[in-house]
Amino acid sequence: MNLTIIPSAIGGNVRIPTSKSEAHRLLIAAALSALYNNDPNPRTLFVECTDTNEDIDATARCLCGLGANIQRSGNGFFVTPITQDSLKDVTDDTVIDCGESGSTLRFILPIIPALKLSVKINMHGRLPQRPLSPLYEELVAHGAELSEQGSVPLRVGGVLDSGTNEFSIRGDVSSQFVSGLLFALPLLYGNQTLTVTGQAESVPYIYMTLDAISKFTDRIHGQLPTFRICESGSANCSTLTAGGDWSGVAFWLAAGVIGKRPITVSGVDLDTRQGDAKIIDVLRSFGGKIEVSANSVTAYPSKLYGASVDATQIPDLVPIVATVAAVADGKTEIFGAARLRLKESDRLESVTRMLSGLGADILQLDDGLIINGKRYLDGGTVDSFSDHRIAMSAGVAATVCKSPVTVLGAQCVSKSYPAFWNDYNSLGGAFENE
Repeated sequence: MNLTIIPSAIGGNVRIPTSKSEAHRLLIAAALSALYNNDPNPRTLFVECTDTNEDIDATARCLCGLGANIQRSGNGFFVTPITQDSLKDVTDDTVIDCGESGSTLRFILPIIPALKLSVKINMHGRLPQRPLSPLYEELVAHGAELSEQGSVPLRVGGVLDSGTNEFSIRGDVSSQFVSGLLFALPLLYGNQTLTVTGQAESVPYIYMTLDAISKFTDRIHGQLPTFRICESGSANCSTLTAGGDWSGVAFWLAAGVIGKRPITVSGVDLDTRQGDAKIIDVLRSFGGKIEVSANSVTAYPSKLYGASVDATQIPDLVPIVATVAAVADGKTEIFGAARLRLKESDRLESVTRMLSGLGADILQLDDGLIINGKRYLDGGTVDSFSDHRIAMSAGVAATVCKSPVTVLGAQCVSKSYPAFWNDYNSLGGAFENE
């Protein structure tokens, strides 16, 4: 689907969708809860998840392939956890499909050999080309058997070795590798240690994983860089609610500060582990006027100035922050973003091509961007690169363009925010389907 957006001032109120980061983790922890607690007859759990998307559905689908029973109903998912009996239905011929979800793949991968299963994993889009190292090598070193990286399907088997109780993973490639091991290690017998080496990035998401696991087991102790997985009792499950998605919030707050009308986003949780909640601080560093209330945030049209942005802990914000920088007075430097080359697209490349295609003054570096802002962008035709964050950033950029903007492959927003274009329209945005 290609959309041609007519530049217009957007504003008003919008409710943000559910965080896929929180939903992934709650679904996985709920599905593994009976195994964490050696419970042969677990009760069915409900994970409140107001909205879903392709990535969340991929995680639910894969967990079902591993022996869970997950059904979508109303505003959430009913989860019947995996048990030793349901594991017997998983055979060497079982195929699970991660779609294009890197989170799903990286979270699920260590769980499979921890459960002593042998399955095949299908992947789509750019996912087979996204690296699994150093997680791949650490799993193999501990008894997992995996086919060559990039192979589709990816064959996963072997038995994760509980006798070798020292696990180690670099923290500067993907926090999702750390999270995957944290999900898997409490499934093993005995005590384990997980050490995260180097500078850990996207740290809040590691602790978000621990929050989800702690609802069902208290076996994990410690903090970065070392976690200890000990033999101990279970934890009582409390509420299982996935909060609002701060990655989605970022697009509307950015549109508010660069535009001509305020935008209020409701349904946000200010007490969140989501690293992308830092968007408030980042926009304020540009001079953006942001007001925060109990469960909503409002962004007002603002005079913006270039800023220096360290993306080490907030890589997913770079596309929309770069869009803001393109119309901020002066020079912006975004650094610490080398990991963006391993996302759904090479986001340093795709952001550069998207914004330069609209007339922005942007220079791509090895690990970041330099952007010299101008008052307005020109407009034109840009490729989404099948990357949801590029498509949504292009939509926001269109509000400050002189001419229409055509976004190729605009349907890719369904990966994380299926209602994005509907919400865009409800705020006054105008576009035509091609």
